[in-house]
Amino acid sequence: MLKPDLILCLGNEVLTDDGFGAVVSRRLLAEGGLRQDVEVIFAPVAGFALLDLLADRERVLIVDTIQTGKSAPGTLKFFEMGTLVPANHLINSHQMSLPTALELGRRMQLAMPATVDVLAVEVEDIETLSEELTPRVADAVQGAIEAIQTWTIAELEDQTDGEDRETILADVN
Repeated sequence: MLKPDLILCLGNEVLTDDGFGAVVSRRLLAEGGLRQDVEVIFAPVAGFALLDLLADRERVLIVDTIQTGKSAPGTLKFFEMGTLVPANHLINSHQMSLPTALELGRRMQLAMPATVDVLAVEVEDIETLSEELTPRVADAVQGAIEAIQTWTIAELEDQTDGEDRETILADVN
C-alpha cells in the first residue's frame, strides 16, 4: 500500500537561508490547508538517506534551496522530475544526486515515486550561522506555501481532466 503524497522539506536550520525548508514545513504544519492525505516532513538529509523517505510514495514534492546566481534571492523555481536540477541538498561531493538515489532505489526493488518535483528558492546566504532567513528569502515563504497548496490540488485536477501541473504552477517560475 502506498504512503501519502509527501512534501519533503530539506535544509539546515542554522545556516541562514538554508533554513527555508524548515520554515516552510513549520508553517505548513501549523496552518494546514493541505489535503489530509498529504504528509509534510522536514529532514536535514540528502542523497542515500532520502531513500527511506521516498519509498512507497506515488508523488513527492521536495522543497529546498538553490544557488545559481542567475535569479534574485527569493525567486521560487519549480522543476518537474524530467527537468530536475540539483538543489543544495540533492547533491554534494559526499552524497549521490536525487536521480541517482531514485535509480538505486529502483534497482534495490523499492517502490520509488512516479512523480518527484522540486520547488526551490534562490538563496542569498547559506554560509552564515543564523536561524533567521534573509529578508528576500523570508518573503518567498508565503509564495512557496501557495505553490505547495497548488501542487497538491493539481493532482486532483489531473484526475478530473482539469488544468495540468505545468499550467497551474507556471506562475511560480
